[in-house]
Amino acid sequence: MSLLVVGLSHRSAPVSVLERAALAPDAQAKLLQDALAAEPAAEAAVLATCNRIELYADVDKFHAGVAELSTLLAQHSGVGLEELTPYLYVHYEDRAVHHLFSVACGLDSMVVGEGQILGQIKDTLARAQELHTAGRLLNDLFQQALRVGKRAHSETGIDRAGQSLVTFGLEQLAGREPVEAWAKGKRALVIGAGSMSSLAAATLARAGVDEVVVANRTLERAERLAALLGEQYGRSLTDGGHGTSARAVAMDQVAAELTRADVAVSCTGATGLVLTAESVAAAVTDRTGSPAVVAAPRTPAAGASAPPGADDACPLGLSGAGAPSGAGVEATGGSLDGAAVNRGVGFSVMGEDAVAGMDAATLEQHAAWVDNAPAERRDDEAVDLRAEAGTITALAAAVTATGRVPERRGPSMVETGHVLLALLDLAMPRDIDGAVHRIDGVRLVDIESLAEASADAPMADDVEQVRAIVSDEVAAFGAAQRAAHITPTVVALRTMAADVVAGEIARLDGRLPGLAEKERAEITQTVRRVVDKLLHAPTVRVKQLAGEPGGAGYADALRTLFDLDPQTVAAVSRADHLNNRNDQHDEHDQNNDPNRGRA
Repeated sequence: MSLLVVGLSHRSAPVSVLERAALAPDAQAKLLQDALAAEPAAEAAVLATCNRIELYADVDKFHAGVAELSTLLAQHSGVGLEELTPYLYVHYEDRAVHHLFSVACGLDSMVVGEGQILGQIKDTLARAQELHTAGRLLNDLFQQALRVGKRAHSETGIDRAGQSLVTFGLEQLAGREPVEAWAKGKRALVIGAGSMSSLAAATLARAGVDEVVVANRTLERAERLAALLGEQYGRSLTDGGHGTSARAVAMDQVAAELTRADVAVSCTGATGLVLTAESVAAAVTDRTGSPAVVAAPRTPAAGASAPPGADDACPLGLSGAGAPSGAGVEATGGSLDGAAVNRGVGFSVMGEDAVAGMDAATLEQHAAWVDNAPAERRDDEAVDLRAEAGTITALAAAVTATGRVPERRGPSMVETGHVLLALLDLAMPRDIDGAVHRIDGVRLVDIESLAEASADAPMADDVEQVRAIVSDEVAAFGAAQRAAHITPTVVALRTMAADVVAGEIARLDGRLPGLAEKERAEITQTVRRVVDKLLHAPTVRVKQLAGEPGGAGYADALRTLFDLDPQTVAAVSRADHLNNRNDQHDEHDQNNDPNRGRA
């Protein structure tokens, strides 16, 4: 069996693809179950974060494994395989180990060196153990990855290069100001009560915000987080009343709290938008007392013409010149409806901006019109109508839950003037409509903008030390796995030797039935010592050799030289695997025992 990882991340795919491919917890569990049901995979684990989705598996066939895991990722993410394939990467054996260890150290993170990934790897292992999809290989791999990540952070200064995604996002919101100076005295709204939201709330409290309001679908979780914030960062009489107050609200209070907030951070597991452009515009209107000013969405580049054959037959009327760029509109009614201002861009998707705001039904209607285009337009080399129809259909399927295509934040959007409301969206898929960047007085930072900003972030000198640690640990892990691979053969050899000794002693009893028990025991011990001494050097040496690259063949040689029964070796392997699974179950039961104290 061999380790295989198939996945996509912020390094291989645009944020729009990652967003659509994001897996909810239930989908992750179903993906693991289906992966084990597939023929090539014996173990499986899913590492899903805001900027990566990776499926790890122990497979017996490389090509079949790649095909099966890729297909499963496409099926469960809802992104078509043909669309997803260009963004997938594949790592095998040592390269797969190297990749996970690099991820654990923060070398592959959007913010290099960040430590949150260790908690996410730990959760991945716990989920696989709970669902019984992780066997010896993935248990060893992920536990070793956690140790490697901790070693990198303790032995190097990678922490100086890395920071949390929350801190990095707040720095982008603060601009040229230090976060502490920017945050001091502000009122913050944190939507969600998971690990990322909790970190955001704590970071804002440490930075000196005046108040943190936590909103969550489960009010009890929000109340627990607010209570913890109050204990750690709350006001006290001894310091003159300085500190951060914290309270919890239900999700239906978000709109009201948004009118009071200066900064809002959202990171939920919702499949639809939590903050729409309309709700943000309404909050700004309530704050200022006058209608929010909203800039028109971006339009295709000047001079872009509609594809040949565009005519009035298009059900959406997408022909002619686009809307003027930069036009201001009031935030009333459908002012943020991208369909109204994007008419006239030709029937090409023109990226996703040209159809921003369109509902799923409209997109499907448009896709059908494109797909049924006359032959002279289908054959035109200037536009691939078939691919375009597929893209629009995929977009329509992706927005079924949200009702319309979310607009993405514009490139290099650096707001000038006074910022009434700063928004940080750390969710994948996104929680906040990207169209809010067009609202005057609103600043938005999301995963997409963080990816752009992190691309130019300097690398610390300690990164090279971490890479050296990763290389050493990969070599050590490979040697340990290769050595473990030969263990069943060695055990089978010693079992065979013990059987030979037992058979010879039984034969001796037949020839010398009157042999005293003391003499018989001495003879038995002597024969066993002779066999042990003869086997000691070969078995120790074969384990050492098996740990070296290319050492897998020594197990085959040992089985051939001693004529070991392959079924006996396989039985040892199965027994070892079963014991490992039982150990996992026992550990899981103990961890869930309400009477068990903390370790």
